[in-house]
Amino acid sequence: MAPTALVTGTSSGIGLSTAIQLAKEGFEVIATLRNLEKAEPLRARAAKEGVRLDIRALDVESDASVRQCVEGVIQSHGRIDVLVNNAGAGFFGALEQTPPEALRRIMEVNFFGVWRVTQAVFPAMRERRSGRILTISSISGLLGQPLNDAYSASKFAVEGFMESLAQVARHLGVHISLIQPGPVITEFVNNIQVVSRGLDDPGPYQPMAQAYASMFQTYASQANAFFGPWQTADDVARVALEAATAAQPHLRYVTSERVREMVARKYVDPTGDSSLAFPRLVGN
Repeated sequence: MAPTALVTGTSSGIGLSTAIQLAKEGFEVIATLRNLEKAEPLRARAAKEGVRLDIRALDVESDASVRQCVEGVIQSHGRIDVLVNNAGAGFFGALEQTPPEALRRIMEVNFFGVWRVTQAVFPAMRERRSGRILTISSISGLLGQPLNDAYSASKFAVEGFMESLAQVARHLGVHISLIQPGPVITEFVNNIQVVSRGLDDPGPYQPMAQAYASMFQTYASQANAFFGPWQTADDVARVALEAATAAQPHLRYVTSERVREMVARKYVDPTGDSSLAFPRLVGN
């Protein structure tokens, strides 16, 4: 019997690619997304790759939606062997530019959504003493980035949650892994809400916002000097597949050597001072 994998946020990007990679590897994939009307790219990619997906609705912000989906999957497939927490949202703005409702939305999707789905899936894995939970995190969960206050906060929260859970889960037969990409070429970048006054209007954050944004203008050429080459969603999906199939999966998977180098500097600097140089903005 083929192992089953439930993937959240599969309408595009990393979630879509991960669903396809797992299906090609022989998993029964339950590909979920909040709005089934946005499933056409997923269906088209599955048809092109010659794989079958079980596409279902799942809104990570809704207790009822998560419960209904997870219960339905277990009823029809018998179990969930792998959960991939991928659904996420982004926001670009400084502390003073982030309204409370924007902060709450980011935390609701990126942290509480991960908590909600993991909490729904975990009991059956624990009872079976078997299962894997993969969460797509970010370099922003390891290194705070300027003008990404809300997003980094949500990813740091996920990192702490998963690292804590992993220490208990491994005694119950469940493996926890965090997948940590740097910049990735996906629609996620285009969909991030940009606080326009930080980029265009006079103010204390404009020079920093414009300097930071300029680093990402090499998007098309994949030649960013600070982060190194941008990865594709398929690159990250291959790392997720490794975590899903390894005999002894790691807790953390950094998806590129450049990100690994940046993170390593933080781990060997207990003062935290090296983080203040990430990245250098406006000539200071």
